[in-house]
Amino acid sequence: MPIAFRYAARSDVGLVRSENQDSGYAGPHLLVVADGMGGHAGGDIASSTVIGHLVQLDDDASGGGDSADELAAAIARANRDLQRIAAERAELTGMGTTVTALLRSRNKLLVAHIGDSRAYLWRGGQLARMTTDHSFVQTLIDQGRITPEQASTHPQRSLVTRVLTGAPRDVPDVGAREALRDDRYLLCSDGLSGFVADETIGEILATGTPDEAADTLVELALRAGAPDNVTVIVADVVDLTRGHIPSVSPQIVGAARLSPAGSRALRQTPAAKAAELSRKLGLDEEREAVERLTLAEEKPSTRRGRFVKLLGAIAALVVVIAGGAYAAFAWTQQQFFVGESQGKVTVFQGVKDDLGPVRLSTAVVVSDVAVADLPETYRVIVQNGVTANDRADADARVAELRDQAQACVAARARNTTCGAGPVTAQSSTTSSTTSATATSTSSTPSKSASSSSTASSTSTTSTTRPPRSSSTSTPTPSGTSR
Repeated sequence: MPIAFRYAARSDVGLVRSENQDSGYAGPHLLVVADGMGGHAGGDIASSTVIGHLVQLDDDASGGGDSADELAAAIARANRDLQRIAAERAELTGMGTTVTALLRSRNKLLVAHIGDSRAYLWRGGQLARMTTDHSFVQTLIDQGRITPEQASTHPQRSLVTRVLTGAPRDVPDVGAREALRDDRYLLCSDGLSGFVADETIGEILATGTPDEAADTLVELALRAGAPDNVTVIVADVVDLTRGHIPSVSPQIVGAARLSPAGSRALRQTPAAKAAELSRKLGLDEEREAVERLTLAEEKPSTRRGRFVKLLGAIAALVVVIAGGAYAAFAWTQQQFFVGESQGKVTVFQGVKDDLGPVRLSTAVVVSDVAVADLPETYRVIVQNGVTANDRADADARVAELRDQAQACVAARARNTTCGAGPVTAQSSTTSSTTSATATSTSSTPSKSASSSSTASSTSTTSTTRPPRSSSTSTPTPSGTSR
C-alpha cells in the first residue's frame, strides 16, 4: 500500500517570550520539531542548525533499509556542528536543542528523540505517546516517587536531562514502527504538552483536517497561558491508491523560518524546476529518441525518409524546449523573496538566481527598513535572500525584520550589544528552588546555559527552563536554564 503524509505545521512565540527559539519542519518524508535553548540567539541557532542538517533526508532517495542509520548520522552531524559553532562564538556556549523527528521509509516510520518535545500517535480512537521525556520529573515518575498527574504541576517539570549540546554523549533514542492508513501523528514542543492535557489533545486530533487540528492546538495552548514557544506538526497517513492527495510542499516554522537553513530547505532553483518540467513533458525521452536515430547505409529513399523524420523530431524537440523554458520562466514570476536593494529590505518578485545576463527578479516594494539597522545574523540572511511562499508571506517577513531592526536600534541607543539580548538575573523562584541543593544557574535569559551539579535526589546532569509557576519544590539538581 503506497502511503504519504498530509501535514500542517504551526509555531507561535507564546505569551511571554519575545523571540521564537522553536523550529519545525514538515515535508513529504520528514517531520521535525526542535526546541532551542541558550537565550536569543543561542536557542534560535541551535534549533535551526538541526533543521538544516535533517532536511536533506526529506528525499525520495532516503527510503532504503539504512534510513535509521541516516537519521542518526544526520543528528550526529548537527550535534558536532553545535559544538563547532559554540567553540567559535563564546557567547553561544551552553546552547542546545531538543529534537523529535519522524522519517518515513516506505511504510515504516523511524523515530528519533532527545529532550522533552514529544511525538504522539492517534490511531483507532486512542492517543498514544511515542516518546518518553528526557526530564527530571520523568525520572521521578519512573522511580515511582510521583504520579504523571503530579508531574504536570511539579515546580521542576522544566528540567531536562538530555538534549543536543554538542557533547559526544548527546545521542538520541532511535526506533521504528509501522505506519498505517488513517494514522494521525502529532509532534510538539513542551509549549503545548506542558499546558494542554493529553486527553484534550486526543479530542482535538480526533476531528478536522491537519490544518484545523494544528490551529486549534496552538490556540488552546495560548488560552492555557503558555509562556513558552508553542510549535506543533499534525500529519495524516493517506493511502495514495484511494485518490487521497498528500502534501508536497515543505513547511518550515519558528526560528528556522528566517534562517539560512530554512531558506535552503524551501528553495527550488529555476534549473530544478526546468528539469522537473522536462521530465513531465517527456523531454528526456524525446532527446533519447533523437539520439537513437541514425542515417544507416540504406537506399537513398530510405535515408531520405529517415532524414525527414529526424528533422521532424528535432523540430518537435525545439517546440518542447521552448514551451518548457516559457513555463519555467512563468513559474519564476510567481515567486517572491526578501532581499536588499538600495540598502533597504526589499520584496522581490521572481527568484534570486539569474540565468546568464537575464535577471529573473524585480524589486516590487522597497521598505523603510534599513539593512544596516538589522542584527548581524539577520543582515546576512537578508543579503543572501529569504525565500517566501507568496507575496503575503514576503510582507510578513518584512514586518518581522522591521521588529528586529527597531529592537536593534533601541539596543544600540542603550549602548548594549545588538542581537545578543540583555543579560538578566535568574528569577527568584528558580533561585529559591535550586539553592537548597545545587549551585546557582547562569543568568542568560530565556533558555540559557549553566553548570550542572549532583543533588541528593539524583545524579543526573540536567538542563532546565525557567519554571512556569512560583510554587516551591523538594530539592532537585541544578541545570541549564531554558
